[in-house]
Amino acid sequence: MSGPLSAPYVQAQTAAPATSETQVVPPPVFEEPQTPIARAIQAQVSTNLPEGLALYYGERAFAPVWFNENGLTEDAHLTIAAMAAANDHALNPNNYDPLGFIKRSETSQSEQEWAQFDLDLSVQFLRYATHLSSGRVQPNKVNKALNVFPDRPDPKMLFENAEQAVDFGAFLESLAPQTDNYARLKRRLAQYREKAAAGGFTQVPDGEVLKPGMSDPRLEVLRTRLMEEDIIVAGDHTGDVYDGALVEAVKLFQEYHGLETDGVIGKATIAQLNIPIQEKLIQMELNMERRRWMPDDPGQFYVFVNLADQNLKVVRDGKTIHTARVVVGKPYHATPVFSDRLEYVEINPYWNVPYSIATKEYLPKLKQNPTALSNKSIRIFQEGNEVAPTQVAWNSYSGGNFPFRLRQDPGEDNALGRIKFMFPNQFNIYIHDTPSKSLFTRAERAFSHGCIRVSDPFALADVLLVDSDATPGKWEAIRDSGERTVVKTKVEIDVHLTYLTAWMNKDGSTHFRKDIYDRDKVLLEALRRAMTENL
Repeated sequence: MSGPLSAPYVQAQTAAPATSETQVVPPPVFEEPQTPIARAIQAQVSTNLPEGLALYYGERAFAPVWFNENGLTEDAHLTIAAMAAANDHALNPNNYDPLGFIKRSETSQSEQEWAQFDLDLSVQFLRYATHLSSGRVQPNKVNKALNVFPDRPDPKMLFENAEQAVDFGAFLESLAPQTDNYARLKRRLAQYREKAAAGGFTQVPDGEVLKPGMSDPRLEVLRTRLMEEDIIVAGDHTGDVYDGALVEAVKLFQEYHGLETDGVIGKATIAQLNIPIQEKLIQMELNMERRRWMPDDPGQFYVFVNLADQNLKVVRDGKTIHTARVVVGKPYHATPVFSDRLEYVEINPYWNVPYSIATKEYLPKLKQNPTALSNKSIRIFQEGNEVAPTQVAWNSYSGGNFPFRLRQDPGEDNALGRIKFMFPNQFNIYIHDTPSKSLFTRAERAFSHGCIRVSDPFALADVLLVDSDATPGKWEAIRDSGERTVVKTKVEIDVHLTYLTAWMNKDGSTHFRKDIYDRDKVLLEALRRAMTENL
């Protein structure tokens, strides 16, 4: 950041009185402002200014940041231009008032006006940098299920780094997430905005269910609609029979929207085809915000679960090495968003029944029949001792008065299946097997109480425990033995539970998912409220 530099502040030389418990740190003493403009800035630095920003001004003896004797600096012009182009990043330029700064730069005359201009531009630059690097809203304040706490820029460090930047334009670009995922979605957002400006997406009329091999007068409209979303090109399919390339294009569309990929055009596919492009633009903008919450470096070896997509992938050294379908929490048992680290894998696990399930689901059954859980291999404990279910007066207990612990033994019917992947956390959420295999064939898979059930979990174990010197089939052999076994991981494996409803893959495909937990709706409302709020 160009402009006059000042000497660093001088700390007071006399130590403050100390107590036996604390050492009082004296406040910094700054150089006296050397120019009328600097004195005007000093006079207008208020308690409302972020602390780090006020300290930064003090360290430079309150010299202006954004202009000198020749007028606005190049950095100021670049900053105002970046704020004016904030819409490229799904941010609203009006939040930063770039046009107002241009006008003020042309009309300001007094030292007081220029001082206020400089301070205001600094505040708006901090706001823009914060929004661009870590999001317009703080996730956990928007939704307690979002346990994500992105690092917001330290004001003093931000301005010092800006001042030292050799290429200020490159520095401004570096404020955005430096990930391919973010860059791809940003690029696709711009392309969809062009499509919207050109008229958006053609509506496909309702009609009977269209299956491969059938004829239908809507085929021309269908071809046009799929071309608009870059899934098929002109000439790939002709004629009045729904077959060949058009069926394959519909299957791709279904895949990109989380539908059954059967090529059959029923109500669900028609509904997705007819979602207005403006809604898709909003969905992409919301997910640009979510990408800003995420770290640029998710780790060298990590598990990535997209709850909205209901899929899991394992990434090592930047390459996806395993994918799997998962079942996630029901909407009223929504799986939270958070990150943790895998610590161990347990084969043939016990299932310690959560208190809420024990009291809300199993206690009513026990009241009707004390032996109701015996065929599920669920045993009952009180103060560490097993008790016989027939010896308990179950009608005497309720959800607020339940001193028992329920535990299911390992086995085929265990609710956790035969293996679980543990990353201990405050939510008691983990990844595990399940005896209910049929659910993985469904397009929508939100059926659990919050934990994540994974298809083919022993294939996942082979990938995650690859550094455990295991011979092929070792984990399955332990499973078949029935012996409860804990295997600790030997390398760091991060686990990221995320919620993304729009993204663009490396192959150029653009994906949208149903907002199963209404988190898009909540985030959109929060962003609209933030339009008028300060940092």
